[in-house]
Amino acid sequence: MEMRQLEYFVAVADEESFTSAAQRVHTTQPNISAQIRGLERELGSALFDRSARSVRLTDAGRAALPAARAALAAAREVTDAVSEVRGLLRGSLSVGMVEGCTIAPLFAALGTFGSAHPKVALSLRESPSDQLISSVVDGSLDVALTGYGDELPRGIESLTVIAEPVVAVVPADVERSTSTGLADLRQRSLICLPRGAGIRAVFDDAAVAQGGPIRPAIEASSPDAIVELVCGGMGTGILSASIAAADDRVTGLPIEGVDVRARLGFLWRSDPSPATRRFVDVAHEAFGLGPD
Repeated sequence: MEMRQLEYFVAVADEESFTSAAQRVHTTQPNISAQIRGLERELGSALFDRSARSVRLTDAGRAALPAARAALAAAREVTDAVSEVRGLLRGSLSVGMVEGCTIAPLFAALGTFGSAHPKVALSLRESPSDQLISSVVDGSLDVALTGYGDELPRGIESLTVIAEPVVAVVPADVERSTSTGLADLRQRSLICLPRGAGIRAVFDDAAVAQGGPIRPAIEASSPDAIVELVCGGMGTGILSASIAAADDRVTGLPIEGVDVRARLGFLWRSDPSPATRRFVDVAHEAFGLGPD
């Protein structure tokens, strides 16, 4: 039997019509009928009951359908694997990134991937972390660089780039404490990223787990804005440890009792396209993460 015959068989089974199936696979109705008859002769059994107004599977057809689908899927996997090796990836790749992203390795990965696979149409979307995660789950994005906490939706894989504590950000020349706690932070004017940001979600979850939510005095659109507001005396910021450490005007105080970490990394579905798998590999190299 030929793969084309199996493709036609599955199309007729799905469409319950030889005419509709022919349109789906871009052939003629007489050709698809002839191919199905040839497959039935080879198998020694009728696959469809043609006596009714619509085409129905026979018992033999119902038994054969799962195996036919599996054979077609296996053939696609072989084609995809060879295409990857030969550098012939095609199609599209939709990538998401957190708002205000200035992480150079991401853009290096995009450039490397685009140069190596020019036949893949790349698109880039900037959104809050929660929207990016939802888009990966529903398939409107193939992969996203986003913030996330300890728990991921089912069926989602990750490549962590950064995993670090959330800290309270204060002016370096004013604060004398070496740490703080949620009880103390509840008394302060807090400056946080908007809801949907990964760092904000980690902090909110910790606060809810230890006494209830904390409403910030100010929601700033970016980590840089939070640092500037902290330096201006507007309150205490909530950011990741590395962001606080990058500016010597501020200090990041560990938050006692908050042991969850803010993560930044790539998320994708567990059944990725070849282009997605290749992009994740390229990103892994661009971020210098070493072996998995």
